[in-house]
Amino acid sequence: MKCIAVSSFKGGTAKTSTSLNVAAAFAKFHKKKVLLIDFDAQANLTTGLGYDPDAEESLAPVLQGNKRVEEVILKTSIPNLDLIPADTWLERIEVTGNLAADRYSHEKLREILKPLQYDTIIIDTPPSLCWLTESALLASQSSLICATPEFYSVKGLQRLGHFIDNISTRHPLNILGVSLSFWNPRGKSNKAFIDLIEETFPGKLLNTKVRRDIRVSEASIHGKPVFEIAPRSRASKDYLSLSKELIKRL
Repeated sequence: MKCIAVSSFKGGTAKTSTSLNVAAAFAKFHKKKVLLIDFDAQANLTTGLGYDPDAEESLAPVLQGNKRVEEVILKTSIPNLDLIPADTWLERIEVTGNLAADRYSHEKLREILKPLQYDTIIIDTPPSLCWLTESALLASQSSLICATPEFYSVKGLQRLGHFIDNISTRHPLNILGVSLSFWNPRGKSNKAFIDLIEETFPGKLLNTKVRRDIRVSEASIHGKPVFEIAPRSRASKDYLSLSKELIKRL
């Protein structure tokens, strides 16, 4: 079983859209059995798959020892793609209940996921270097990093790189790649951004760049991956290409 934490240092990097559509591509086109985990209290991934986060259980009661992980797994409209939703309780989970007194609480997610039978688990993390992000990285073998060709996004990669390096001293963690979204092939600063990414994560920039496409937002409104709403769109082509590249790297 491969476990991938999808991470970024700031919001607006298409991290959630990447998590959702890569997971859907793995299930739909590569016939993988996939579990998608929304580990961000904003729950955008949960709503992006058509679920109401206020009506579903997240990993919060599982981390507290009050439920089994199997009890919070939901089916999605995509065959072979399951979801563990998020809710607002995740935001301060590490300072509540049993976890508050557990100095090794950030390792609990790894133990919870071990018995599950999936080809791939993809964890959508919060856009910050918090307890949830650390727990997701410690539960994963690989990290997929999301960025946009913007100054603050790319500069944030350096801080994220230091964070991942620190975790790698305690836990084997491979950087699967850096995914660029909202890509404009004619952008004037493209080379400068790419050079900075190569400097921070040598050899990790993925060849596929996901172009800006309103169809991604429209698909989220319908609670479905973009392949289900606009299969011939730029985004569908780009996310399929990205999934193929990631499968090869895995």
